[in-house]
Amino acid sequence: MRGESASSTLLWLVSRAGVSDLCYGALLSAGYRVEAMAGLGRTGGEQPGVILVDSDIGAGFLESIRTAVSRFPQAVIMAMVEHGESALAGEALRAGASDYVLKPYQPSQLLRVLGQSLALRRSTGNMVVRSRAGLQVLQLAYRAAQTQAAVLIGGESGTGKECLAQYVHQVSDRAAGPFVAVNCAAIPETMLEAVLFGHSKGAFTGAAQAQPGKFELANGGTLLLDEISEMPLGLQAKLLRVLQEKEVERLGSHQKIRLDVRIVAASNRDLREAVAAGQFREDLFYRLDVLPLCWPPLRERIEDILPLAQHFLARYGRGEAFRLSQQAERALLDYGWPGNIRELENVIQRALILARGAIIDVADLMLPEGTRRPSPSSFGAAPCTDGGERGEGLQASRQRAEFDYVLQILRQHSGHRSRTAEALGLTTRALRYKLAAMREQGIDIDRAVGA
Repeated sequence: MRGESASSTLLWLVSRAGVSDLCYGALLSAGYRVEAMAGLGRTGGEQPGVILVDSDIGAGFLESIRTAVSRFPQAVIMAMVEHGESALAGEALRAGASDYVLKPYQPSQLLRVLGQSLALRRSTGNMVVRSRAGLQVLQLAYRAAQTQAAVLIGGESGTGKECLAQYVHQVSDRAAGPFVAVNCAAIPETMLEAVLFGHSKGAFTGAAQAQPGKFELANGGTLLLDEISEMPLGLQAKLLRVLQEKEVERLGSHQKIRLDVRIVAASNRDLREAVAAGQFREDLFYRLDVLPLCWPPLRERIEDILPLAQHFLARYGRGEAFRLSQQAERALLDYGWPGNIRELENVIQRALILARGAIIDVADLMLPEGTRRPSPSSFGAAPCTDGGERGEGLQASRQRAEFDYVLQILRQHSGHRSRTAEALGLTTRALRYKLAAMREQGIDIDRAVGA
């Protein structure tokens, strides 16, 4: 997925002002065929691969995005909004935009975001995702994968958090390294420390030989700490030290082992609530919460239900061509899926066992009665880490990730604005806009950076 080019992709720019000569030249050099227009009135001709919608068109901005999503479902829809219009950017995402860029921007920034969106649309790895909500999360996950920062994945049980963690690994520069997963809730507390850090021979009763821990096994790759909220507080303190020092000692040994591991943590609980309740260390939470991702429940990703069902039919169908009846498809779409993708997988496996022929019918699904998909207004707050309302979860997650990353780079450069702007690929003016927006959100920049 990395290094994708435009490959003569047709790009429509919906804007009142048009595109600057600098950006136009950069887009042409990247291989895009650019057509500027004031609206989406066209219907015939070649279908665009990318549609850029500029907020300078005024009141029709969000409606243009909805129209683009409806008429060109295979296209990448990109919103362009002014700095300080974060609320409008969030509305654009909820209207179906794949991503957004903030003006003013450098041509290289626009090309990078477009390239990532096109790469994601062409290939989602092993992920079965068709919904806009799901693709938006993958877009953020792709960006997270290009850094070395920790990633925190929130979401209800059964939504596929481990699959999302594997996706982050697969599209990162660590893809050739190991991916190691540990379920912190499935291992007894007395054994979890030895499993994570390893042990030397004779470190405890029954330690007949030395064993490397999961951190060592994941060296050069990615370590998933699933259900991290279930980790005991005492072990959380030791984990924090390992993350800070980037080295580990096996139990019973004083030899330090250097680590080069990306940490991905996942939880079906809201870790902020766990911190408030004294069940999770605040310092560890902020160490992990650099790039938070919120995986929506299946009931909010309706477009993914049937593709996932087809995927499971192919996986468990023993090479036979099973298909769903129209009534079965409707039943799957109407069901509420409290168990999310894991429940859908189980339902399809059961249907294959019960089916009397090649067509899966409603009776074969054996869906519980009275569990219909709720309306959007009745969705409860998902256990994600963004702390916002469910409808604003993705935008809040993106904004938190962006702000935390800016603070991280500021710390690396001891608060020096010019060097930070250069490292971020921004102009100093654009960085000033961003810092002002962060202050508006109540962030004390100097205190956070330690200046």
